[in-house]
Amino acid sequence: MLKKLIAEDLIKSMKEKNQKRVSTLRLINSSIKDFEISLRSKSDSNDINDNDIINILSKMVKQRKESADIFKKGNREDLYDNEIIEIKIIEEFMPKQLSEDKIVSIIDGLILEHEIKDMKDMGIIMGLLKKDYSGQMDLGLASKLIKDKINT
Repeated sequence: MLKKLIAEDLIKSMKEKNQKRVSTLRLINSSIKDFEISLRSKSDSNDINDNDIINILSKMVKQRKESADIFKKGNREDLYDNEIIEIKIIEEFMPKQLSEDKIVSIIDGLILEHEIKDMKDMGIIMGLLKKDYSGQMDLGLASKLIKDKINT
């Protein structure tokens, strides 16, 4: 399980005295713990699965990319570099990202399979992509590609 892998890597990094890695892994653990607490308040089940963790990691990467862009524009190379390092550490625990060609192929298949004709059905495809390919693709890019396909 991904949660166990992250915990083991945290212990290993602490032994190696890799402070940047330790702090990033602690941030990941903290986000996972926050999600588990929110699950407890919503229902009796507080089981977190790998898909939930991948979603958490995806959000963390997205936040850091946005911050990195801001720091780059503000000529804060030190903070920019810090965000990039954190992104690389977080991405180690995520599934391999699909290429744009593969994303286009998946979208084409879903459009044909579900006979999507206009924008009102876009949510169907986005829901399927989130369910089946969470963390494996940039959903912003997927959304843009779907719009381009449907509008042509």
